[in-house]
Amino acid sequence: MRTRTRTRSRTLALAAATALAATGLTLPLAATANASEPTEPAPVKSDFDGDGYADLAVGVPSGTVDGKAKAGYVSVVFGGEGGPGSSNVRRITQATVEVPGTPETGDRFGSAVTTAYIDDDRYADLVIGAPGEDIDAKADAGSVTVLYGTGDGFATANTAARGDAAGAAYGNALVAADFTGDTDVDLAIGGKDKVVYNAHPLVATTQPLMGTHMGGRAPVLTTGDFNSDGRPELAVAYYTQNQPYTQSHVQLFRYMKDEYRFGLTWSSDNSAANALAVGDFNGDGLDDLALGNCREIADENIDDPCGPEEIAKGGGIHIHYGGGDEPVWKGQTLNQDTPGVPGVAEKGDDFGNALAVADIDGDGKDDLIAGAPGEAIGSAARAGSVTVLKGGAQGILNAEGAASAVAYQQNSPGIPGTAEAGDAFGTALDTADHNGDGRPDLSVGAPGENKAAGGVWNLPSVTTDDSPVTAVTPNSLGLPASSDALAYGSVLAR
Repeated sequence: MRTRTRTRSRTLALAAATALAATGLTLPLAATANASEPTEPAPVKSDFDGDGYADLAVGVPSGTVDGKAKAGYVSVVFGGEGGPGSSNVRRITQATVEVPGTPETGDRFGSAVTTAYIDDDRYADLVIGAPGEDIDAKADAGSVTVLYGTGDGFATANTAARGDAAGAAYGNALVAADFTGDTDVDLAIGGKDKVVYNAHPLVATTQPLMGTHMGGRAPVLTTGDFNSDGRPELAVAYYTQNQPYTQSHVQLFRYMKDEYRFGLTWSSDNSAANALAVGDFNGDGLDDLALGNCREIADENIDDPCGPEEIAKGGGIHIHYGGGDEPVWKGQTLNQDTPGVPGVAEKGDDFGNALAVADIDGDGKDDLIAGAPGEAIGSAARAGSVTVLKGGAQGILNAEGAASAVAYQQNSPGIPGTAEAGDAFGTALDTADHNGDGRPDLSVGAPGENKAAGGVWNLPSVTTDDSPVTAVTPNSLGLPASSDALAYGSVLAR
């Protein structure tokens, strides 16, 4: 097996020209590739069938399967020239032939989904968490399934993790990367009050990574090479409140080869984040760590980890910039009251509750995409919005502390639909090249759409009307009725 290392696209452009013109943010087309770059193209992210188009995987943990409420499934919408949904769709459940297990009430299969190239082929593989899965007599022990891509969509599958105790909830968070440096993909798996890892996803053998009180919530996970050694570390965010004490952390863990275990290398005490994202926002070649909807939870304030308290209003974003060995402690903090950021910071906006990263304009500096699912659009409470924050020489903010940004919502020109109360547009985000033009598109989940049936909007990577923004919904995909609201778009594979 071998790992496909992450490559950052330098050529994303979002949405329609009419929407861009209204903001004054110019997004040029693709830059010319450097002649010194490798000629062999990197594999397309999330391309399960190897056709050159990235595919969209949506977790639907509340979906009913064979009459079992909240058994859950994953909706795979294959990419094509017209974007997701233009070619084929698959519904993956524990009743699918290739998938181990049986659909049972409360399994919540699809609560977390990620993709990786785990086996040695050109097809992306799908990793699925089911934190409500019962293992033997252990209720809600949780499990993780790897479903392998192939030319016609998917082939075999295996179980990569089984919870070790009742309520362990393995699979409520997932990331994949080569942490150990052996060129094989490893999995970091969030459970209740713990994170474990599997260095050999072909078998269900896990080892402890870290364990602490997390208030029963799923930890937030991402990866980045923060010490610039060519091997990724694991970033974990979590918090508790009064159980049995209040604490909050964003921490980095590095696999220590000589000790055959993960060790804590950096900690931002007292900060809590609902989302994490990694990018090179100032173009210095170092990974930076963005904390979305960052706020202080702990009883004491000893280090002001999310910046000034007033900037956390409505959901603040704090960015720790790469320092060559570990992230720089004092970075940049912004919210919707920051100059250049559209909107106004209001309680409940949840600005930064979802994050994604891509280099939109191909200038060599990553841009940060932030969801605000609680944003009111006019009188429509919690209609939601998405903001694209441009990276620059100083990072996301310039020397004067201002941002260059553009916001999108369902009332924006070229975006189908209407901003309605409770849509929660921007709840989940991802970027991938679904239409095969060589540039990633932005996928935006709106799980509250149409009375919580939900949907996912695909903003293509062009600045013309030739490739309009499209949406996929349970109705358009012909998904079966469910005894619980599907909330389609609440979970997107990363």
